[in-house]
Amino acid sequence: MLSKSLMRGSYQRKLEEMAKLPGVEQLTVIVPPFWREKKVEIIQLEKTFVRGYDLIVEPMAFNGSYHLHFYPGLAKWVKRLKPDIFHVDEESFNLATFQGIRLAHQLNIASVFYNYANIFRDYPQPFRYFEKYNFKHGQGAFACNQEAADILRRKGFAHPLDIVPQFGVDPDLFQNAELPPAFAQPNLFTIGFAGRLIEEKGLESLVAAVSQLRGEWRLVLIGAGPLKERLQAQAVQLGVESKVEFVGPITSTLIPGYFKALNVLVLPSLTRANWKEQFGRVLPDAMAAGVPVVGSNSGEIPNVIGDAGLIFPEGNAAALAECLQKLMDDAGLRQILIERGYERVQEHFTQTQIAARHLALYQKALIYSHEL
Repeated sequence: MLSKSLMRGSYQRKLEEMAKLPGVEQLTVIVPPFWREKKVEIIQLEKTFVRGYDLIVEPMAFNGSYHLHFYPGLAKWVKRLKPDIFHVDEESFNLATFQGIRLAHQLNIASVFYNYANIFRDYPQPFRYFEKYNFKHGQGAFACNQEAADILRRKGFAHPLDIVPQFGVDPDLFQNAELPPAFAQPNLFTIGFAGRLIEEKGLESLVAAVSQLRGEWRLVLIGAGPLKERLQAQAVQLGVESKVEFVGPITSTLIPGYFKALNVLVLPSLTRANWKEQFGRVLPDAMAAGVPVVGSNSGEIPNVIGDAGLIFPEGNAAALAECLQKLMDDAGLRQILIERGYERVQEHFTQTQIAARHLALYQKALIYSHEL
């Protein structure tokens, strides 16, 4: 597997589960040493869950470019390992995906890729060529959501396909996490957000919503991004600056403890012409931590939450405030959503389940490659 996402320590639990599955003789994963996240932060490799498989660190060219990054030394590893299947954990129109699937095709190795994109686009060259090549020579594909799967089929991808979250959740990791002493305030209703501080995440609606709440509360924004100063100014304008905290980015291994200190997690994403929420990883994470969730109706959010949380129309601060007030005032509702959320994680989102579904598609791709 080739994946920049697997630099994050908590995500590596999926690999340990995959390595234990019957039929997996050897698992090798190639990751870069770091990733430049939109020039906002540098995400360093975390070696956290590394048992049962081999982790190779390989430098990346054009680090920080989602669509044009690639690995100059990749060919030597693929030729040396000669795997049965090569999972390029990137989208069909990326250069790194083309690089990996082209190598696999040259060496007669079955290959699969992973797509998030849930808005139909006719890509310009060379990305259109990359996608056409990968559709022809990749034997399988994962889609993060139903819309992404529909787009793959609409564009002509006819090989094995499954809708599977890229990563699962380790419920024990979240249930057993320790609350950071300086962060936890058990007597204060704590509303949380975790992710990039960007316009598309709908955070101005969130700040506007909390300013309408009755009672004692605080809003905690975990993450970094260009919207921070605007959000700070908005909080001052609304007179709630003392109740809005900017925590900054937290490593994936520490996030469970921070989540356990929340009374509710909000994902207020906004749909834009070129983007809508593709999954919302923080939602099952919060459910696993025993935290009720509230999400907008952007993209895949309602499908991830199901009946385990509250949904509001995106951009509607008054409706979001109503959801939050309801949760503040009704401890019984909070407990119901906590129980539903944990059950939903156990049924759909554990690392073990996601690992097994990955292996199932690998097997289909291998069979398909032998039939060609």
